Amino acid sequence: MSMFKGSYTALITPFRDGQVDEKAFGDFVEWQIKSGVHGLVPCGTTGESPSLTHAEHQRVTELCIEVANGRVPVIAGTGSNSTNEAIELTQHAGKSGADAALVVMPYYNKPTSEGQFEHFKAIAENSSIPIIIYNIPGRSVVDMSVQTMARLSKITNIIGVKDATGDASRPSLVRHLIGNDFCQLSGEDGCVPAMLAHGGHGCISVTANVAPSLCAQMHEDWQKGNLGDALATHDKLTPLNEALFSETSPGPVKYAASLLGLCLEELRLPMTNIQDETKARVQSALGMAGLLNESSEQWRAAN
Repeated sequence: MSMFKGSYTALITPFRDGQVDEKAFGDFVEWQIKSGVHGLVPCGTTGESPSLTHAEHQRVTELCIEVANGRVPVIAGTGSNSTNEAIELTQHAGKSGADAALVVMPYYNKPTSEGQFEHFKAIAENSSIPIIIYNIPGRSVVDMSVQTMARLSKITNIIGVKDATGDASRPSLVRHLIGNDFCQLSGEDGCVPAMLAHGGHGCISVTANVAPSLCAQMHEDWQKGNLGDALATHDKLTPLNEALFSETSPGPVKYAASLLGLCLEELRLPMTNIQDETKARVQSALGMAGLLNESSEQWRAAN
């Protein structure tokens, strides 16, 4: 089973006048690949999946796979709090050529550990591609215990976790109970070195939307054993990691992408444009990371 390693971008979904901006999205995916990312994740929380229609969700996944064209792996976000809906989205991702599916913990329903187990088991049994569990208690209210994850890991195509618990001790417990081959990806940009130091394999990153090459470089340095360099890059990105979560994501990262001339800052309700002080903070953090330049200023003026 393939192991997903390094920096995977949790892609934003650009909008223009209320519609998915397919041109901007295609160009954005191309830029990400040229910037050296190790993989792409369309239709996650950062892609505003909760407010995409099913048709849009499927189209964005297809478009990402089409543009990537096998150059980097695509892990499609296919989760839902309805098990049947998650199965449908996961089957669609498989048919479309995704390399794996990222399936979020059922939000709002608050299933017990038994419910969580049965939910993922049903999806895995009806899927042709590997499944990565997305554990994000801050958004789904339920937290999957490592014990439940260990039970699920015995199902052949459940291969890993995107961990957004912010708990640095958890990867070691996962290794102890499940083993080193269970793929562990950080879901928090701020926790990347901690995750890697505890045996994690990579990150599904929000920051990589606007700093793809720096994020990729950090993981490559770590993999080569250049820990000092990796940490220096992480330090350089820290103000940006903080700024991008100073208001609910993806508000700040979409604004950051608009400053770089990658897409409009347009969001879909219930997300709203970020406040002016957040904008100033994001702009300053992009500057500190050395990511703002003249061409992006010109793009903004034209749009």
